[in-house]
Amino acid sequence: MKKPRALVVDDEPDIRELLSITLERMNLDVTAADTIGAATRELRANHFDLCLTDMRLPDGDGLSLVEWIQTQKPQTPVAVITAHGNVETAVRALKLGAFDFISKPVDVVALRKLISATLRLGESIESTMQLPQVKLLGASRVMEQLREMIERVARSQAPVHIYGESGTGKELVAHLIHEAGPRRDGPFVPVNCGAIPTELMESELFGHRKGSFTGAVSDKQGLIQSAEGGTLFLDEIADLPLHMQVKLLRVIQEKSVRPVGESREQPIDVRILSATHKNLAALVAEGKFREDLFYRVNVIEIRVPPLRERLEDIDELVDSIVNKLGRQIGNRSLRITDAASKALSEYHFPGNVRELENVLERAATLCANGVIDIGDLQLRPKVAASSDMPMPTSVAPGERLGDALEDIERDAIVRALEQTRYNKTKAAQLLGMTFRSLRYRIKKLGIE
Repeated sequence: MKKPRALVVDDEPDIRELLSITLERMNLDVTAADTIGAATRELRANHFDLCLTDMRLPDGDGLSLVEWIQTQKPQTPVAVITAHGNVETAVRALKLGAFDFISKPVDVVALRKLISATLRLGESIESTMQLPQVKLLGASRVMEQLREMIERVARSQAPVHIYGESGTGKELVAHLIHEAGPRRDGPFVPVNCGAIPTELMESELFGHRKGSFTGAVSDKQGLIQSAEGGTLFLDEIADLPLHMQVKLLRVIQEKSVRPVGESREQPIDVRILSATHKNLAALVAEGKFREDLFYRVNVIEIRVPPLRERLEDIDELVDSIVNKLGRQIGNRSLRITDAASKALSEYHFPGNVRELENVLERAATLCANGVIDIGDLQLRPKVAASSDMPMPTSVAPGERLGDALEDIERDAIVRALEQTRYNKTKAAQLLGMTFRSLRYRIKKLGIE
């Protein structure tokens, strides 16, 4: 079998030799260059499966080589070697299209992991071009653009931040990025940052050693380390407390973790994806989210469109959900009337695709003879647009005030529960009431 070919670009002979020996021991055919000019000549003349370049070169900046490769040899993955702690350079390289980075002094174990991931990338290119579209339904232009973006970012190791309203499918997008990239054989570990109690967060994320605190009766692996070789998806990252933001920043910069009670840091090989329905830039301005962490997790940004921006996709989504529900409840003839379909196509869907799924699941349970009609949908009245908690604009003529107020209250509670992924403690905080009061209102209003 033909050996993979690697191009090493560095002007220091000792570093070139170290890199070349390491790659040759991994059964790669290595070519070395000491300038950008020499590197571009090699790249023009030969095919390489990867390129590893230093940042400081005699005839220019390694970033210019990254840019050149992206335009002239886009199928060649390029990784960069940065000075220790030079985060800004690493971020710039990733934004320009570098696959990954490694810091000096070069750690041989980390280098081997990087090279292995880069070679797997070449094997995944064909699968990247054929994403499992059945999982990401919709033929609208915004969904085509989203699929194209997923294809591009799947070939990188750069941190990706996925933002969009609650219920749009941010975790699905993260999963597709994982499945379409070279880490698809590794674990995909989703973590809801808003669902972990603050006092347990460090232990849950970083793990702990036996006896490190009361109750630590044995060693425990953290969620970050459980994603080794794969992808860590930090959902609702905006809910991370500030002291944990500092620790996460170090994990990203140093590619290592230190479990609670451990004296030494342990290297990790994890790609980090994050998501939130909140405006991170606004939280940075308010001092609620660290600016340095924002720039590290937001190297590449993907927006997931709300359902109201792709109403032409609703029929396809409805057909898929109804078919799935029919299989689940053992009624394969389950169908939806034209009137119900029209009502869904005109609905505002503040809860997006998740709300559409919930509406149809409830309707499938309530409908008679396996036919979902408009009355089975129980769509909520339209509410006024607001950044946090929408409220109805008015009470309909002839509507009883008590009923109208209950509808308003029910809608606010459902919205809060959806925003917090049904975490009642968080929902109560969002609504400005006690947990006990919220639990009472949920029971009184018949909210399941």
